[in-house]
Amino acid sequence: MPPVIPVDPLAGPKLALSGRVVTMDKDFTVLPRGIVYIDQGSILAVQDSAAPAPPGFESVSPVATGGTLFPGLIELHNHLSYNVLQLWQVPKKFTNRDQWGRTPDYRRLVTGPMTVLGQTANLLPAVIRYVECKCLFGGVTTSQGIELFSNHGGRRYYRGIVRNVEQTDDADLPEAAAKIADIEARDTRRFLARLARQSCFLLHLSEGTDDPARDHFLALKIQGSEWAITGALTGIHCAALKADDFAVHGERNGSMVWSPFSNLLLYGATANVKEARAKGVRIALGSDWSPTGSKNLLGELKVARLASLAAGDVFSEREIVALATREAAAILKWEKRLGSIETGKRADLFIVDGATADPYAGLLKSNETSIRLVLVNGVPRFGHSDLMKKLGGAGEAVRVGGKARMVNLRAANADPVIGAITLSAARERLSDALEHLPKLARDLERKPAGPARAAALEGPPVWFLALDELAHTGMELRPRLSLPGRRPSTGPSLALRAASEPLSTILKPLTLDPLTVSDDAAFLDRIEAQTVLPSFVREGLRRLY
Repeated sequence: MPPVIPVDPLAGPKLALSGRVVTMDKDFTVLPRGIVYIDQGSILAVQDSAAPAPPGFESVSPVATGGTLFPGLIELHNHLSYNVLQLWQVPKKFTNRDQWGRTPDYRRLVTGPMTVLGQTANLLPAVIRYVECKCLFGGVTTSQGIELFSNHGGRRYYRGIVRNVEQTDDADLPEAAAKIADIEARDTRRFLARLARQSCFLLHLSEGTDDPARDHFLALKIQGSEWAITGALTGIHCAALKADDFAVHGERNGSMVWSPFSNLLLYGATANVKEARAKGVRIALGSDWSPTGSKNLLGELKVARLASLAAGDVFSEREIVALATREAAAILKWEKRLGSIETGKRADLFIVDGATADPYAGLLKSNETSIRLVLVNGVPRFGHSDLMKKLGGAGEAVRVGGKARMVNLRAANADPVIGAITLSAARERLSDALEHLPKLARDLERKPAGPARAAALEGPPVWFLALDELAHTGMELRPRLSLPGRRPSTGPSLALRAASEPLSTILKPLTLDPLTVSDDAAFLDRIEAQTVLPSFVREGLRRLY
């Protein structure tokens, strides 16, 4: 049996980076003039610039970054494949997730287009390349992964540039689960038994604001004081939970992922993080996806700050940054290796402009053009061209907000599915596909679509996007546990509803979502036009950009 090779092998170059260092360690240490020493993907030392270089770095000249170093952002809730789509103009306020999933506009603008893209095999590399760059350009070094399935029946996660939490093949970074077999999703004791086998289980829970949404949390109760909640369970959203529910969750060491923008956009309200925090629930942050969420986690930090202020200033600016770094790492049980800039940890870093004002406030007011450099496992992946070259990086020239940048997408352990497609080629291919959606839909309707067609072919497996939102796959993103003596209050709406109209008759040409807010001149205008969003977001978000 061949050895298991980590997705991100420890093989990066020897580097020394100088600038202000925001460590995000337990004491929130900040070095005004610090140097981070990196070798083979690990941080060898973090020290004041006046201190002598550690052994082995005597001949390595520190590279002045001209900015502030932060740990790479860790995203614990994102449906990456959908991030080619633009923000949806939400037509009205909903109270649970099964309502908006059934609207005609949602099928026309979200599920329909993704059905076509997901079943068109030659688009898979372009989707993966594009959405991974969207992460990098926002300072994200870890996210939820992109799952693939093949005509031969295989399922796996894509091995890419950005770490994915579901597949690491690395004993130091235990893998999180994000899906659950149907039978376990509907039987509380089986669900509890599955939790016992995981270090972290990321599951959508109580999406919405009404009693049917809350019922999904109440269904975790087995009997008496016994609940299907352990330190492994991380509930995504938890928007319908009440104070007593958070008390139960916190007492059993459960955690949650907060996605305020998506919640506020769809429901006009979000999780009561003040109560969650008071009850000891550990909280991380996730941007959800582009159709109803922030374009990247950097944007979600801004919305989290606005929502925190509106709820009574629940989190300081420093604590908001912690939700996407040290707190997220702790939820994954990765805190010994990621989440802060400390000796012995992996060198996942990003660097933003400025090194004088308050670092946390500065980050929350930055945009994608503020990012000077992003490293994953000590490898420079994105940033200013001059910095990338000084650090030995090479790659593709790109522009972000009109500014020249470089992105390095080469990987020794690259996934063969994506090949050597450039970001430029991916953008061109996706733009063309979205412009011709009706034609692509007609092509799929004329013959067996995607996997069904590929199944008739001999040869190597053909891979497609595993979009669990659109088809029953035997796995669930959300537990559908039933309350005793009652039908489930909301049915499984993960599959696309049967519809009489073929997609080719309802789909229209769409525009590819720009990679960054800095490249999307209409983004903030679209935010201000969202009638469901509370005014503190509609009016406040522009000030943070």
